[in-house]
Amino acid sequence: MSTVPAVERVLAEVEDPDDALRGVVAALVDAGCAWAGILFREDEGLVLGPSAGNEQPGGRTRTPVVYQGAEVAELVVDRPTDRAELERVASLIALHCLVGWDTDGVAWEEVN
Repeated sequence: MSTVPAVERVLAEVEDPDDALRGVVAALVDAGCAWAGILFREDEGLVLGPSAGNEQPGGRTRTPVVYQGAEVAELVVDRPTDRAELERVASLIALHCLVGWDTDGVAWEEVN
């Protein structure tokens, strides 16, 4: 079953970019991923942003989230998945990732 329609619904219904990204990772888990997360590119590394589900060892699929030629984040899921489907989800969330993720200095673990 494709997760793309569920992700499109979340992005159409939720205006706040942060809430939309939370909804996207939740939709990926609802569709069968054990865990889904978005890693934002910051300086020279990646920082975990919104995530949902329970992390599982191994079997992780990573897809770059690219906006106008620049990698702004990575979409990561714990389950074998259709690469084309995950790439489509990454393209749908690119603009939301670009807006950034502002936690006002609160640690990610306390935000999720």
